[in-house]
Formats: sequence, structure tokens, C-alpha cells
Amino acid sequence: MEQKRIGIIGSGSWATAIAKIVTDNGNQITWWVRQQANIDYFVKRKHNPHYLRNAYFDVQKISFSTDIKWVVAQSDIIIVAVPSIHIESTLASLDTEDLKGKSIISAVKGVLPVHNILLNQYLAQKFNFPIASYFTLLGPSHAEEVAAEQLSYLTFSGIDEDETTAIASYFKSEYINTIVNNDVLGVQYAGVAKNIYALGAGIAHGLEYGDNFLSVFIANCAGEMQLLLKEIMDKEGTTCSSINHNASVYLGDLLVTCYSLHSRNRTFGNMIGKGYSVRAAELELNMVAEGYNASKCIHTMNQTLKVNLPIMDAVYQILWEGAEPNATFKKIEQILV
Repeated sequence: MEQKRIGIIGSGSWATAIAKIVTDNGNQITWWVRQQANIDYFVKRKHNPHYLRNAYFDVQKISFSTDIKWVVAQSDIIIVAVPSIHIESTLASLDTEDLKGKSIISAVKGVLPVHNILLNQYLAQKFNFPIASYFTLLGPSHAEEVAAEQLSYLTFSGIDEDETTAIASYFKSEYINTIVNNDVLGVQYAGVAKNIYALGAGIAHGLEYGDNFLSVFIANCAGEMQLLLKEIMDKEGTTCSSINHNASVYLGDLLVTCYSLHSRNRTFGNMIGKGYSVRAAELELNMVAEGYNASKCIHTMNQTLKVNLPIMDAVYQILWEGAEPNATFKKIEQILV
């Protein structure tokens, strides 16, 4: 197989974990980092100054730059790993020619909040980027466990199975197993939905509900998510009858994001349940909880879709309309099955 040049856009915890996977497999990478001071620190100390500080790198395999156009030009495969809220500003200096002939892997787990669209839809609108050259990288996985080389599973989705398998091969290792499917839209919306549900699970934990309630709550989240995905696929004219929504990229990612102490969305929700304001929780967490903006995006989308989403609605009402968490969850108690 012809070796492709790999570029990474983003320098948060997930981008850092991805860089570790790819360089551990012997690949040279170009890496866009926003601030030169962070690059200087990285080169000197061999680790990210802010995220996954215990993950050390062979910096001889990395060409850092604050110039995103240069990183894109040097790469055949571009991995986008920045929070969805920052996508537009991050890609603002690029134009259609910059992305021509490239493959893009989305490691984004959210909807662009201003437009309520996925990354592939934004790329198509702004850069005329083809869906055939677009791939997704999703879990279930946490950056902290990847950094510790604990066995994790990554699912890669793309239109062409052979191309997707080739993309996945850059990531498969002793501590990473890879899975391939072709549900490009569905896995992305599942990644959006599970973050919202993890916020809800965190709120429940903060309200001191126990494991018994959480198990019922998450089981209902799984059913609600499946209804949402089916409605979205029907709207897009894409069949999902052959899709196993119990697979790891759907149910597995939902479970780990709702239960794990590594989950920033669960942590954010836990603060809300304990009485923090949204702003106070944001300042305390000091990282983006994708489910916060996603809850508003899905609420807006659902004005058209009209799917019955009582759990998502409850999370939205707490975060965006000031609904009281305890009273809202008392209502949720009554509709769980």
C-alpha cells in the first residue's frame, strides 16, 4: 500500500491521542498547533503542555506548524480533531483548492452550532468537498486510555469499504482495534447524541440517583437515540435497516460516555446536577463539553423532525431554559420503561 502523508489539525486531548496512535505505528505526521509557544514546549519536553502530559512522543516523527495551509499542503490525509464550535475559525484561511485531492478524517463529535450541520455538510457547502473522500473516526474510546495504551476500539466509516479499510490500517496496533462500516451520517449523529445523554447521566449522578436508575435511564437513551437516527436517515433518504445499533460505535460509545469518569460530558452534567451554573461548570471543566451546544442543535433540528425525545428535551431545558434539574428528572422518572 502506498504510504500516505498524515496531517493533524488540533492539539487537544483527542488530537494528542490520535497523534500518539499514528506515530506509534511509525508514521511521520505534520501537526497544526495554534500557538507557537505550545510547539516550542512540545519540542523541548516531548509532550503536550496541556493535555495527556504522560504521553511522550518521538518528535523526530512530527513536523509542527502554526500555519494550517502548510500542514494541509504537506498532507494526503487530514485528521480534523478540534471541537465543533471552533471548526469555522480553524478552517477559515483554507480555500477549495487547498482541500482538492485530499482525504479528510473527522474526529469531531459534534454539530457546527451556528449552522446545525455536520462537518461533512459544512465541507461540502464551503469547499465543495466530496463525501467519497470523507471518513469518520469514532469510539468508544477515551483519550486517557489511549494514552495509557489500554486496548481501545475505533470505528472508521466511509462510503467505500476498501478506502475506509485502508484509512483504518494507519491506526490498528497492539492497543487499537479497528472496525469499519459505511454509515457515515448515522455514526456522526450517534456521536452527537451520546454526548447529550452523557450530560443527562451526569446530571442524574449529581442529583444522587444510583446505578439502578442510571441503568434504566441509559437503556431508554439507547432506544431514544435509535428513533432519532432512524428519522434522520429517513429524511436523508438513506436506509438504516441493516445497521446494528447495538454495535460499539452506537451503544458502546453511549455506555462509556455515560458511565466513565473520563467523560467530560458526564463530568459537566454532574456539576449541573450538584448545582453549578452552566458558566461555572464551563470554567471548572476548562474543556469543551460537546453535548452542551449539541443539545441546542438537536432541539432546533427536531422542530422539523418532530421525533419524541423526552430525555434530550429534558437536558436541553435544564441547560438552555433554566429548568430546575431535580424537578425535571422527577418528570423523567415517570416516562422511563
